[in-house]
Amino acid sequence: MEFDFLPKLPKSNLDDRSFKDLVDECILRIPRYCPEWTNYNPSDPGMTLVELFAWLTDQMLLRFNQVPRRNFVVFLEMLGVRLQAAAPAHTELTFYLSAELPQVYQIAAGTEVATLRTETEEAIVFSTDQPLTIGKPRITQFLTAERADLQPQVLRDRLTNLWTQQNDGSWEGRDQLVFEELPQPGNCFYLVLDPESPIAGNVLALKLRGEAATSTGINPDHPPRRWEAWNGQEWQPVLLQEGDDSTRGFSFDDIGQPALNPIQEADVVLHLPLQFPATYFATYHGRWLRCVYTPPEGLQSGYLRSPRLIGFGVRAIGGTVTASQCTLIHDELIGTSDGNPGQTFQLQSGSILPRQPGEHLLVIPANGLPEVWQEVTDFADSGANDRHYTLDSLTGELQFGPLIREPAQLREQAQFRARTQVQGESALQVMDQALALQTMERQYGAVPPRGALLKMVAYRTGGGRKGNVQRGTLQIPKTAVPYVDRVTNHIAAYSGADAESLEDAVIRVPRLLRTRDRAVTPEDFETLTLQGGAGAVARTCCLPQSATHPTPGVVNLLVVPQANTDGVQRAEGIHPNQLKLTQPLQDQVLAYLDERRLLGVNVQLQQPNYVGVAVQAEVGLDPEYNHPQAQQVILRSLQVALYRFLNPLTGGHQGTGWAFGCPVYTSDIVKLLQQTVGVRYLGAILLFELRQQGDTWVRSLSSLGMVDPGALGLICSWADHRLRSSHTISLVG
Repeated sequence: MEFDFLPKLPKSNLDDRSFKDLVDECILRIPRYCPEWTNYNPSDPGMTLVELFAWLTDQMLLRFNQVPRRNFVVFLEMLGVRLQAAAPAHTELTFYLSAELPQVYQIAAGTEVATLRTETEEAIVFSTDQPLTIGKPRITQFLTAERADLQPQVLRDRLTNLWTQQNDGSWEGRDQLVFEELPQPGNCFYLVLDPESPIAGNVLALKLRGEAATSTGINPDHPPRRWEAWNGQEWQPVLLQEGDDSTRGFSFDDIGQPALNPIQEADVVLHLPLQFPATYFATYHGRWLRCVYTPPEGLQSGYLRSPRLIGFGVRAIGGTVTASQCTLIHDELIGTSDGNPGQTFQLQSGSILPRQPGEHLLVIPANGLPEVWQEVTDFADSGANDRHYTLDSLTGELQFGPLIREPAQLREQAQFRARTQVQGESALQVMDQALALQTMERQYGAVPPRGALLKMVAYRTGGGRKGNVQRGTLQIPKTAVPYVDRVTNHIAAYSGADAESLEDAVIRVPRLLRTRDRAVTPEDFETLTLQGGAGAVARTCCLPQSATHPTPGVVNLLVVPQANTDGVQRAEGIHPNQLKLTQPLQDQVLAYLDERRLLGVNVQLQQPNYVGVAVQAEVGLDPEYNHPQAQQVILRSLQVALYRFLNPLTGGHQGTGWAFGCPVYTSDIVKLLQQTVGVRYLGAILLFELRQQGDTWVRSLSSLGMVDPGALGLICSWADHRLRSSHTISLVG
């Protein structure tokens, strides 16, 4: 391990003799000790032995001069620095029921779902973080509005005295307009659900009944409407894909029912947000869904007249819950205590995840009641009677407190034993001397009694980059779940990170010594944010206070979570959705910073404004690479280089991630492409920028030869042929 990043202070070379010096020194000593030996040719067997032992000595001197590196690691251990364990990936698992259930149903926490196991790859297991409750939804209100306001206040009731509720909870009545008579973009209707029903995260099948309305003028494959749900802060889209809307934008077109029947019914499958609180809007209380008429895209037409409904109902067909890449292990016996201080025990698994309530050590004495022991980071504040232990999250080694003896105690014990045997002393003198010796030692933490059984009640193991699986790969339940037909993950897993290496720890320690576990300066907040993420945070930046809009007492941090970078090597890049700052990660980091920030300081976390860059370049190759296979290899290497360079995690000139707020220029791309072997010259190079507007990305040509992400922006790139965000490289000449 090379410490090239450390200050270059003078270092003593403990022994600078080389192999040649050792051989020459031995040859000079031969006449003194073996005067009859006169043949010093390399072919002489004696010279062979001399060179052999000189080589062995040279190897020992090499290790001897590396002692300071070992001491450096020992110093880290004395500071209490431990390598951070792997961070688990997170995702959301959606369970679909085989049929509607008559009562509220709950799927227990810790339900395990895995990827498909193959001959070369082990299955990756995810466990649900909390119970999933699938409720019995019920619609209480049907309201319409002319505008889709953030917090609607003017609403029109469409149910009172017009519709009746059936025994199964559905509503039927006279046909009602869902938009205005002459629909305009922004028209919307609301469905208010019963506030008492626990349906957060549920998957709902909304059954709509209406007249086949193909004459409304829309394109049924891309209807101009948007389904949303109020999550307490904003309206969140809840329609995953167009195929989930069997009504095809209320047109009821080609749904497989007899065309002679003017009344059709079909389902709209909606995936509710995990945060779905009951809220008051106007005078109505409940959980809110809405459908908004959006402006048509391109040359498509909108609704010529408003669709009409004559009935609807709702039922729960599944639910979504957060999950982490981990395996829960219960009641593991780790050994029996021998009553000595400083005992160590090894768990069967390494890479232990941060402990949760209920995950602790249980000590069962031979003739006593079980005792719950507490985990601590070290024994500095542990007394002799404190039931404390430490657990190395990386290796799974469990240790009890040591007994520390002063160096003079051994000498005093020997002298005391000699006086007792030779001179003889009274019982009172013996007790006084024994008490004096006890004051010269200290026990840090209690020791389990001899014969006590040690058992870990529970712990979770897992973590690593391998957990950042793609969407739709978690489909295999480890155990049968009643009433569940299938399970999947609709989003890719994120934030999985490998365990910290020794080199990473060496870089982290100087920052740790500067901050001293207290957040005062901007650098302190950045360092502690990385530590609070426990490997799930890749980069962070503390924003300076704005001169025009200063906010005293507020610290703003841009956070980039960890993500799987394997897509860079596949010439796919990293989509910004894989870098979302999730609420669990925010809570984890904020809880860590709250214990270390100054009183009165408010910390706010946010993710950067990701700006995509797509490169279109013309490249000329050297004549010797005029072969189809060689050209394909070079083109792929150029694309991989672009995705790696324009990347929040691996990009930039240093390869540590694109700098926050730094623009990308055409000259940067020219310099990058010219470094590839086989590239002779470059033609035209165009930069296209992709900026997010609402739920869509808009692509535009950069006319200034640069893409500026802004002060809060960060450059990224990913392959998406629909958005035309991929890098395009063509050969010329």
